[in-house]
Amino acid sequence: MPKNHARKKALAALKDELGIKHACAIALLDHPDADERETLERYLAEYVDINTYREAVDYLRQEQADPRNQVLCDRCGWLMGMVCPECEKGCGCEYQCTGWRHEEMRAATGDYDEDDDPYGCPECGAGGGGDPYGECVCYEDDEEEAA
Repeated sequence: MPKNHARKKALAALKDELGIKHACAIALLDHPDADERETLERYLAEYVDINTYREAVDYLRQEQADPRNQVLCDRCGWLMGMVCPECEKGCGCEYQCTGWRHEEMRAATGDYDEDDDPYGCPECGAGGGGDPYGECVCYEDDEEEAA
């Protein structure tokens, strides 16, 4: 009996939270794949034009069938729809490309090429290689006043 009571509570919570009918809540609760169920719940909660379990499943299947949503690289998780428009091949793992998709991935992960030096002067860009103000003249006046 407690199992049925818990199921009734879960169904009531789904109906209240998502604003769906009882039959849709049952179908959603009985959906065999937990990851898909979470996605279906998100669709029902966020998409104003998806109001039933069937509409959510149809949209999910449409998204899964879209070739742009096929995984291109298992290592970085890029999808076919994320292919760089400049080189038309490759993924986020291939940093030889200077296309905007690859730049976006670098910025998101903080992974930059070796020639990008974060130690340069923040004002003039001089220096680097571990010496923050190597050729910089921005702070010479400050050093002379301190001496």
